[in-house]
This record gives sequence, C-alpha cells and structure tokens, in this order.
Amino acid sequence: MGSVDSQMKIVNGEAGYVLEDVPHLTDYIPDLPTYPNPLRSNPAYSVVKQYFVNVDDTVAQKIVVHKDSPRGTHLRRAGPRQKVYFNSDEVHACIVTCGGLCPGLNTVIREIVCGLSYMYGVNKVLGIDGGYRGFYAKNTVTLTPKVVNDIHKRGGTILGTSRGGHDTSKIVDSIQDRGINQVYIIGGDGTQKGAAVIYEEIRRRGLKVSVAGIPKTIDNDIPVIDKSFGFDTAVEEAQRAINAAHVEATSTENGVGVVKLMGRFSGFIAMYATLASRDVDCCLIPESPFYLEGKGGLLEFVEKRLKENGHMVIVIAEGAGQDLLSECLNEQDASGNKMLQDVGLWISHRIKDHFARQNKMVLTLKYIDPTYMIRAIPSNASDNVYCTLLAQSALHGAMAGYTGFTVGPVNGRHSYIPFNRVTEKQNKVVITDRMWARLLSSTNQPSFLNPKDCNEAKKEEAPPTQLLEGDNCNDTS
Repeated sequence: MGSVDSQMKIVNGEAGYVLEDVPHLTDYIPDLPTYPNPLRSNPAYSVVKQYFVNVDDTVAQKIVVHKDSPRGTHLRRAGPRQKVYFNSDEVHACIVTCGGLCPGLNTVIREIVCGLSYMYGVNKVLGIDGGYRGFYAKNTVTLTPKVVNDIHKRGGTILGTSRGGHDTSKIVDSIQDRGINQVYIIGGDGTQKGAAVIYEEIRRRGLKVSVAGIPKTIDNDIPVIDKSFGFDTAVEEAQRAINAAHVEATSTENGVGVVKLMGRFSGFIAMYATLASRDVDCCLIPESPFYLEGKGGLLEFVEKRLKENGHMVIVIAEGAGQDLLSECLNEQDASGNKMLQDVGLWISHRIKDHFARQNKMVLTLKYIDPTYMIRAIPSNASDNVYCTLLAQSALHGAMAGYTGFTVGPVNGRHSYIPFNRVTEKQNKVVITDRMWARLLSSTNQPSFLNPKDCNEAKKEEAPPTQLLEGDNCNDTS
C-alpha cells in the first residue's frame, strides 16, 4: 500500500484504492503489549475455520462498478483479530445509551455483556444510568450475563436514556476515576458526535481506553451503513397501524385513514411501510414536497381516489409538509433537533375543512399516531440477529485495540467506520431513485411536485452511469 495520511488515517493503494481507516490505541500509545486472542481456546469456535479476520481485510463502500472504475473507498472489516490489546482480567467496560428509544437497545446491551463474558472472559461491565450525564450524575449498574439474560424481550433500555448536552471533561474524569478502559456508546448521530469528542479527550490525555460506537436511529437516516437496527421492527409494527386505518376507512362511506409515522428528515419508515402494506393510497415524506390546493394538489387527489374507491389511506412521515404549516416553530429539543408540529393532525383538519367547505361529499376521517407504540416494542427476529452482530463486532474491535470508531454493515459486511463518516450528513430517500419510483407505481399516486421542483430534482439527479456513494439502502436492485 502507498501513502498514509496520519490526521485522517487515509491509506492510498494501487488502482485508486482508498482505505478510510479508524484510529488505534497504538497511534498515541506506542509499544503496547499484545496477548493471544482467548477465542483460540474457546470451545465454541474450535470448529470454525478462518475465524480470525485477516489484518488487511477491507470492505468496499461501493459494489456496483464499471470495468474501468477505480477501486474506490474501503473500510476496515470488523471481526476478531489473532492478537488483542487487553488482557481479559484488566478489562473494565461500560455501556451507555443516549437519545430516543428504539427497538433493539436491550438486545445490544445484552450481547455486549454476554459477548465480553463468554468470548473474552471479561467480568467487569458497568451500565451507565441515564445517558451521558449518568457518567457523573447518577449511579452505575453492574451488568452480568445473569442480570441481562431476559432484557431483549423488553422494549426501551434497562439503562435509561437522556438527550442533550454533557460535560466531556467530567465524563472522561469519571472514566479515568473508575478505571474504565472500554466504552460502548449506543446512540444516533448526535450521540456519535459526542462519542467523537470523548475519544479526542481520551486521546489527548493519553489513556488506554477504547471508544466504540453503535449507531442507533429508528429513522434509518445514518449514512454509510446499510440500515440501522430497529428499522425492520418499526416497519413491521407500522403495518398494524396502517391495517387499522384501512379497516376504519373501508368500514364507512368515503372513509379516510391518516397514519403518521416517524421520520423527522428521512422518510424511510413511511416508504418501506407503504411498500410492505399495499393498503396505502398516498405516502408523503420530507424529501418529496407536496401542496394541498389547486390542480394536481393533494386535496384533488383525495377527492379523485374517494370517487374511485370509496375509501383512502394516507401515510405521512412526521417531518413531511413542515414548510406548509403556518405557525412555524423555531424551538429545539435538548438534542438540538427542531421541534416539529403535528403534521398528521394538521393535514387531517385541512382535509376535513376542505370537504366541509366544498359540501361535495361527506367523509369520515380517522387519524392514527402510533409513534411511541412503535418505539417502545422489543425488536423482532431479524433485528435481534442484527443487534447481536453489531454488539459482537464492536467488542471485537475494542479488544483488538481499535478506538474512535462506529460499527455497521456496509454492503452486507460489518465494518469499522470513522466517527466523522456517520455524522457528516444524513441518509435520505432519493426521490429521483428507483425505490421511490417503485412506491409511486405501487400506490399509483402523483408525485405532487411542481414543475419547478421537478427541474430542481433533475439538476440533482446523477447521470445514468454515475455511481452514487452512501445510498446503500435506497436502491436494492
């Protein structure tokens, strides 16, 4: 391989190969001792061939290439290494959950505790109570395989969570005072930004502490990774709300069911729930602008669909149509997210008012908001498996001495990703992409775009042969 950029840990190789590497403890603590990986003598892995990941294994960020494409950006492959940088007896790990609730949090906690114990013989794991502030404001919880045995069957997080600011130096003081040397941080992009700052302070102090992030967002808006945990469960649970709306709508004359789903800035849950359901007539997401009045507007479409079918189901993501709401709030929550107004309630009122004014037809509208029901349930089978892989990938990385990284699947292979890559932008539905076209053809709804919006979307659209980066879950064809 060629040159290495020490600041960003970029490794350049032949044929346009670029490795965006993650930091390692030896970057700032030279001559650290290594130990044979305890998995060598673990009976569970005695039959597995090539269990250890080759030190040079990397994962390509793009897998659709042309014959003359450069090899492109790669990330370090996750998995157990032959040598580890922590003796099992010296490991003192801690786990913290931050931000909003999401199905699968308890599964990740359980698998970090059980993985450290069963695979690496680690018996000192602390749970930090109540998010980042819990490092210096609350008591800790001792976590053992027995304590966490059944927690994956419950929603929420047994550690509690919180949003908002924290004192980085106080957190690192607490880590130092307690003798913690592995920190597992589960949370969304704001949490991962916080984890990056904590890593920088640990590095500045020269501490032998690995910081590993596990990305969490129910909205699936974290870039680079294929999808976030809890997303499958959210889409599945959303089906129940959509089905209820469909039953209500079909049971009365001119029945309309409106379902508001999560998605502050990204409409993935609404899009996938709509595609999975097949009972939805119209899906509205933040990425695709729409308008109500006039020719080609939403109200005209509602009228048309009711005349055709006698009933209608609308799914709307919570961040859609915010530009149309008159009294725009500029308030923010503790995490710095803009406080959104209830667009589902607003659009329900607008539809009812329109038909009451027109006096053309009487309609019965039912509005369903299952947001907190979806967030609070335990994860389903596929998310449970995924959470297990995330947790094990994170602890393998920490044991191998990597730090300042987050973990996730990239094109189906778990990888270690630098913090800045998952916090630099948000993953969004690309409305000039085939997946959104599939939805429009499935619901047979118009795009509601003004000609001006169409022109802008086309400007952003890539040429047909350009290879897009970072849109792994937008188009699976």
